[in-house]
Amino acid sequence: MYWEKYLKVKTLHEAMEILKLYQGKARLIAGGTDLVLQLREKKKRVSVLVDISDLPELQYIKEEHGQIKIGAMTTHSQLAASPLLWEKVIVLAQAASSVGSPQIRNVGTVGGNIVNAQPAADTVVALMALDAKVVVFNNDGGEEKIPFSELFLGVGESKIDPTSQLLKEISFSLLPEMRSSLGRLARRKALALPILNIGIVLSVNKKENRLHEARICVAPVAPVPMRMKEAEKTLLSRKLSDELLISASKAAFDAADPRNSKLRGNTAYRKELVRVMTYRTLKTALATRGGVGDEAGRVTV
Repeated sequence: MYWEKYLKVKTLHEAMEILKLYQGKARLIAGGTDLVLQLREKKKRVSVLVDISDLPELQYIKEEHGQIKIGAMTTHSQLAASPLLWEKVIVLAQAASSVGSPQIRNVGTVGGNIVNAQPAADTVVALMALDAKVVVFNNDGGEEKIPFSELFLGVGESKIDPTSQLLKEISFSLLPEMRSSLGRLARRKALALPILNIGIVLSVNKKENRLHEARICVAPVAPVPMRMKEAEKTLLSRKLSDELLISASKAAFDAADPRNSKLRGNTAYRKELVRVMTYRTLKTALATRGGVGDEAGRVTV
């Protein structure tokens, strides 16, 4: 067996007490779609697994005071089926719909996707574009908020330590006249890691025909999901036009620095993908309003 004990808890307090008791030798598990494989392949080692899948207080999707709040134990299937997300945050609904297969989406959680810290993780790219924050519960009873922009340290590394901390909630603010879309390229439509993921979130000033806010997250073109800051500045610099979208896409191309990859292609190919997909996803996001539906929003190549 890849662990010595498997403990299923009924309360958040019980989970944190067990982590505190085992002092780094216990680790939280939810869906386990990534962690169990990592344990089998001996990429991670643990003596005790603490199963938190029966904590309903960590499963919710709600809107409060202009914010969307999501419990960390919410599954990808629940995100993908949420009318609230399809109405107001299409990019996240699309991202959750893209994860793995129906079986994986049914058990895999958004919190696990975040803690696993893979740079191209679908929901992570969307949440980075949404400028999300997480609430982390420590085993000393305290809580802390961490912006997504500060959360990831490298491939498979984040500031959340699942041997002493629990990711409790993800939240982000809704923007006025919000538009969003996910661009995703993979070798097939299911059970395939993305060659490229792009999450775009825009706030449109229709009267002035320009953007109030623009956020573009692209991955994997660096060890962590990457916000394209120069491309975002370009989009805010003048009125909307096709020329502006082309300029912003070129800025994303210039900023991207993907490595050569046998799985995802060489550097030149992947940089060109960033340019093309940024442009296409921007066009789709600007044309998308509210619950238009999966195929109307998602961009594929």
